[in-house]
Amino acid sequence: MTVLMSVAQLHERLASAQRTVLLDVRWKLGDPHGHEHYVAAHIPGAVYADMNTQLASHGRPEDGRHPLPAEADFAATVRTWGINAGDTVVIYDDAGSAAAARAWWLLGYAGLANIYLLDGGLAAWRAAHLPLGEGEEENEPGDAVVHFGAKATIDSDGAASWDGILLDARAGERFRGESEPIDPRAGHIPGARSAPTSENLAADAHFLPAEELRARFAALGVGQGAEVAVYCGSGVTAAHQIAALEIAGFTAALYPGSWSAWSNQAGRPVATGPDGDRVEA
Repeated sequence: MTVLMSVAQLHERLASAQRTVLLDVRWKLGDPHGHEHYVAAHIPGAVYADMNTQLASHGRPEDGRHPLPAEADFAATVRTWGINAGDTVVIYDDAGSAAAARAWWLLGYAGLANIYLLDGGLAAWRAAHLPLGEGEEENEPGDAVVHFGAKATIDSDGAASWDGILLDARAGERFRGESEPIDPRAGHIPGARSAPTSENLAADAHFLPAEELRARFAALGVGQGAEVAVYCGSGVTAAHQIAALEIAGFTAALYPGSWSAWSNQAGRPVATGPDGDRVEA
């Protein structure tokens, strides 16, 4: 499965005027200034994609912190971004694709093809000494059609009864229940396996090669034909895990509500410790 586009490949596309829609998903937890960062400097031609208003909706606490947007709302967003049917879309951020992967996953979930993450993101573009733009970009509305369901999802009940491999993409200390800075309860879904997304990347924030990712996931029990589902804190970085799995040749379902939904639902059990051997309701 082709998930990534290199900076060299993107630069060649843009230099040869091949139609390419660029999305800048500048978002980090605790940093509300993503749009300001975009305005100050972005890859020329890129359109800003807002995590909280375009890549997520709002709901009750038990729905999680970043519920999926409604299909009609996302369809309007995709057209606003200027995406036409058949377009090649390249998405980046400045956080190792942790945020960009949400847009990548959503566009795939919406049935669009030719969607790529820029490997290494904005840092790799800068490192190549390529030009940057500033301000807002003008674009014509697109005509792409959106139909949700092209990628698999599970809900809380599905996570509770999952018979396959359930991967927790959060940092290890949150999985073990040693720290929980955001959500109401610390720990993880019983039966889940710890698989921090940070381990998908090399030191330069590029994804590890496919063979290294296959070895990483094999150590977690993922093999050909395995049924895999992934969650994180609010369904954002779990998409990064799904991208890494696809690079390695596997597919996985996303639990969009993730821990932020699970931990807000009364009666859901919580496991703590490295082996999840302590479970409480």
